[in-house]
Amino acid sequence: MTVWEELKARGLIAQVTDEEEIKEMVNNGKATFYIGFDPTADSLHVGHFMALCLMKRLQMAGNKPIALLGGGTGMIGDPSGKTDMRQMLTPETIQHNIDCFKKQMERFIDFSDGKALMVNNADWLMNLNYVELLREVGAHFSVNRMLTAECYKQRMERGLTFLEFNYMIMQSYDFYMLYQKYGCNMQFGGDDQWSNMLGGTELIRRKLGKDAYAMTITLLLNSEGKKMGKTQSGAVWLDPNKTSPFDFYQYWRNVDDADVIKCLRLLTFLPLEEIDEMAKWEGSELNKAKEILAYELTNLVHGEEEAKKAQEGARALFAGGANTANMPKTELGEDDFTDGSIDLISLLVKTELVPTRSEGRRAIEQGGVSIDGEKIMDIKYQVAKETLEGEGIVLKRGKKKFNKVYAK
Repeated sequence: MTVWEELKARGLIAQVTDEEEIKEMVNNGKATFYIGFDPTADSLHVGHFMALCLMKRLQMAGNKPIALLGGGTGMIGDPSGKTDMRQMLTPETIQHNIDCFKKQMERFIDFSDGKALMVNNADWLMNLNYVELLREVGAHFSVNRMLTAECYKQRMERGLTFLEFNYMIMQSYDFYMLYQKYGCNMQFGGDDQWSNMLGGTELIRRKLGKDAYAMTITLLLNSEGKKMGKTQSGAVWLDPNKTSPFDFYQYWRNVDDADVIKCLRLLTFLPLEEIDEMAKWEGSELNKAKEILAYELTNLVHGEEEAKKAQEGARALFAGGANTANMPKTELGEDDFTDGSIDLISLLVKTELVPTRSEGRRAIEQGGVSIDGEKIMDIKYQVAKETLEGEGIVLKRGKKKFNKVYAK
């Protein structure tokens, strides 16, 4: 299977400008390609992770990645996929975020011996003369055409600032500069970047008379069409101080059954034949597939040792025969039961996993409560005393709060 065939089989490719040319370059290691990363936070997140995996795959096939850090574009903010204008960041914050990005990227991409480049678009964007830029670039952009771009259409109803309107021109200028400085002939990015990427290929064609190519990768969406990598408490980060390796592991361990095989194809480096076999699994076997997914991704991001620790900790939570000796415990007495059982809300309050019954009700309704790894959404659910005898159960609320409950 060629590199291109594998990308297609994994479901990574969304849109391309010239499939035959891109296929030929990628398969033969002739692509010098870039993906842009705007430093909007002090850590990369799961959305960036997918782009980094693509860069790694293509580098392994002999292609040369350029990680473009948006020291310049980060001063403006990309309106794509946003309902409101991004928060304006100070130059100091942007530089700090870039420094954090660099350290994380080096875990995925081999930057030694010129095998990959890391560059900052502030090097050319911050010194541009506005009038010169208008004369050099402005004439090649049709406002009518720009306004039909999906990234702008979504914002027209709520208001699109002139600041953000310039983002497409800046991203296009990046491609134009990378083409000239580093021979970069291809840009990859998320599918919501398509209009911006086409702007770059068009500018190179008009200014230099040369062909450059663009390809978008599938956005990481769940079976309901919502972006993955979000939790109730916010984004799933690659920085272990923002999302612990255990919580990172748990995020993937808890993906919906409908999403696990897709995530294995898009994000892991496991052979497709192996994943195709997993696609035949059903019922409880899917939990094994989720464990494999969670372990593989935690290993990629945080290393083997942290992945093993997270897996052991998660198995302890799900009481799958693992050691639960160090878990918080609650012992129930006869007085806690009515007719041989206790309702789940009372159990949550008793174990101090929630402060009030009303919060317990909300946690159950929102799908945040599980017993031995099984999500419970019935607010009238009863736990029988006999279930709690012997080893007891592991009661869990959210990602981090858990308690081993047993009866005398």
